[in-house]
Amino acid sequence: MRRIIFATGNAGKLKEIREIMKDTGFEVLSMKEAGLALDIGENGATFEENALIKARAVCAAAGEIALADDSGLEVDYMDRAPGVYSARFLGEDTSYEIKNQYILDKLAGVPDEERSARFVCAIAAVFPGGREEIRTAAIEGRIAYEPAGENGFGYDPIFYVPEYGCTTAQLTMEQKNEISHRAKALNRMKEEVLCGS
Repeated sequence: MRRIIFATGNAGKLKEIREIMKDTGFEVLSMKEAGLALDIGENGATFEENALIKARAVCAAAGEIALADDSGLEVDYMDRAPGVYSARFLGEDTSYEIKNQYILDKLAGVPDEERSARFVCAIAAVFPGGREEIRTAAIEGRIAYEPAGENGFGYDPIFYVPEYGCTTAQLTMEQKNEISHRAKALNRMKEEVLCGS
């Protein structure tokens, strides 16, 4: 089976990715499973730049196809923060419980129409021959009034999807993999690039 190394140590993210990639004929490995201990600085100005930085580093170290994503939450009321700093928002080791509560506090008293937000995901693929591909997707929603749901991770408990009437942390894995920003970007990459490589 062909292998892809995904530049993440996030177990929740890896679970989603493996579910989406299960029909591709690729085995998806984390960096740890591939024996890579890389400290990759994410200093890009965009999701696309950060995804490429990670995928290039993993491909160079392993000599195999590397995938990486950079994703985050953009809250319009907060000038699209936390954006590319979503993982490092309020500090590297700050829990998402604290981050989520901070955002809820910032939007206290703000009406629905001003709570618009989106999850954005850029997926980069870097191939040993030097070829690079990027696909970006988003899911639109709004910031909930309180956290809800146990199925997601990160900002999922406060990201409300009006069409489903719940947060992304209340969706099943199957529902989430149909509509999420990461699923959309990864499916585009899968269909256009990986299955034809």
